[in-house]
Order: sequence, then C-alpha cells, then structure tokens
Amino acid sequence: MHRTLAALVALAALLTVPSAVAADPFPVTLQSPAGEVTIRRQPRRIVSLSPTATETLFAIGAGRQVVAVDDQSDFPRRAPRTRLSGFTPNAEAVAGYRPDLVIVHFDANRIVASLRRLGIPVLVQPPARDLRHAYAQIRQLGRATGRRTAANALAARLRTRIGRIVAQSRPRARRHSVYHEVSPDLYAASSRTFVGSIYRRFGFRNVADAADTGSGYPKLSSEYLIARNPSLIVLADTVCCGQSRATVAARPGWDRIRAVRTGAVVRLHDSLASRWGPRILNFVQALARALRTVPR
Repeated sequence: MHRTLAALVALAALLTVPSAVAADPFPVTLQSPAGEVTIRRQPRRIVSLSPTATETLFAIGAGRQVVAVDDQSDFPRRAPRTRLSGFTPNAEAVAGYRPDLVIVHFDANRIVASLRRLGIPVLVQPPARDLRHAYAQIRQLGRATGRRTAANALAARLRTRIGRIVAQSRPRARRHSVYHEVSPDLYAASSRTFVGSIYRRFGFRNVADAADTGSGYPKLSSEYLIARNPSLIVLADTVCCGQSRATVAARPGWDRIRAVRTGAVVRLHDSLASRWGPRILNFVQALARALRTVPR
C-alpha cells in the first residue's frame, strides 16, 4: 500500500507543471503529415480528437486551454469529454466549439481540409513510431500551445526516467520472450509497433515478430503461441474484452505455455498499452515490475 501511494505521488510530481501561461513567441509553423500548420497566436480554445494528445495537453499545463475532447479521451478525468468522434469526426460538430486549434491523430473523413477551409488550424500527430518520436510530439504540442518550456521539461524527465528503468531491466529481459495480446482473437503487437519498440528497447524477444508480414499486428494461432512458448504474456485487452490470467489459463492447450505455468501473465489497462503520451512511464514501470516476477 505504501509503495503504491509513493508511486502515485512520484507520478503526480512528474506530470505536474506550472499552470501559468508561458510567454512563448507566436506565430509558430509546425510540420505534420497533413502539411505545415501555422498557429498565429496562443490557442485558447483547443479541441483534441486524440486521446494521447489530450493526456499530453493536460500534463504540460495546457488543460485550461482545452474546451472539448473526443469520446475516447478518458484520461485525465477532468478533461472535457464529449461525443465527438476521433475515428469518424464531423467538421461541423467540431467547429461548433469555436476552436482556434484542433489536434487529431489521423485525417479521418478529410477533417483536416474541412476545418482548414473554415480557417481553423489542425495539427496531425499520428501514432509514434518509437520513444524518440513520442518525445518529439510532446515538444511539438508545447510549441503549439505556448507551453514549450513545460513540454521540453516533461519530455526530458520521461526520457531520463524511462532510460534508467530500461537500462536496469535489460540484462534480465534479454533472457525472456513476450507475447503482447491486443485482442482475445490473438492479434498481437510486433516490434514494428510503438509498444513493440518498447519491448525491443528492453531486450525482450517478441514472439509475434516471425509472423508479422508488415502490419505490425499479426493474427496468431494458439498452435503458434504454444510452440513459441513465451515466458511473459501481457494482456492489453482487459477492459474491452475482460481478459485475465484465468481466461488465458482456460484456453485449450495454453497450460503448456511457460508464462501460464509460472503465472507470468500481466493485465494492463487497454489505454495504457495503446497510447504514446506521458503515461509511457507507467507502462515501462509495469513491464519492469512484471519482469522481476518472471522465473529465470
């Protein structure tokens, strides 16, 4: 209990930044997959259609500038969650919030062009490829919102803390293989994905890699997994699909998998394993804790 409380206090300290608006210079011109976007003055009415961006905005002290977030942005709880969809966004509904900046993680429904025709700047931040890309997106959001100093400091703290944890864990991780489950129909995350790049950084052998033909999320079979015999299983389908150590152990033949036999099955909140914002640290910490329990 005391360790849990201490961890929460440490995380709060990491993500807490001054609430005063920084005097960063505007206008700023930023690069994104949808082309350059120029933000002429510090945004006061931000709409985020990216759960990862939502987390980052609040972590760098830009929460007061956010007027609406999409229906998947469930962290932090104080974020102004709406029925706006990040997967099938409606330009008219978004414009109804009178935003001076919209952030999306992909250009669904040609939302970028639709909003830009209305004179609304849109910043696209696609899924990060790796930690370096994730830190760059944090810094970019700092520039976009006038919170450059806080964002740079957050990215630096994350890089330091994560680097230290990974370095300490790598010698042990190199002795183990991992299966990261995305859904109970056995879609997995390979090293081509952002989360897979974290496992690779630790030094784990990812059992999905040999089956990946390029998507990053190959669909495996029970026979394949039993043969690969991972020593660690990470479940990222606990909220959507109710998966647990018990449901995994009940799958036919899975009692022969080393991770199931030793109890090295880790349950993660789905969002923690699918976003690339400030809570990357939580994910890395969870992996390090799990690794300490895996028999040699």
